[in-house]
Amino acid sequence: QVQLEESGGGLVQPGGSLRLSCAASGGAVSQYTVGWFRQAPGKEREFVGAVRRLGANTYHYADSVKGRFTISRDSAKNMVTLQMNRLTPEDTALYYCAAGQSILSQLRLESGYRYWGQGTQVTVSS
Repeated sequence: QVQLEESGGGLVQPGGSLRLSCAASGGAVSQYTVGWFRQAPGKEREFVGAVRRLGANTYHYADSVKGRFTISRDSAKNMVTLQMNRLTPEDTALYYCAAGQSILSQLRLESGYRYWGQGTQVTVSS
């Protein structure tokens, strides 16, 4: 079974940057579609972005983060990172990484991912 662990969350000021990491074990990130989701207090979990398995090797982002967030895959470290720039208070949420064999039509859906990390908190506030 694939195990995922997020790290790098914390408190940042508006306009700041933060980098989250998703470390995988029990499977290679290159063989899975890896997605990032977030859940703000009182709200449903929403899609942030994803990188498709290496054969496709394409990147996808929610409109709300496009141009500010960047996903990178480091196969040598078996890790996927989420670089977040120009953060706003609306980005405050618990961020999760997830992995699965999701097809394109399921890429932005929770149901497209089988394995989930426990989440890391990102708080954007002055």
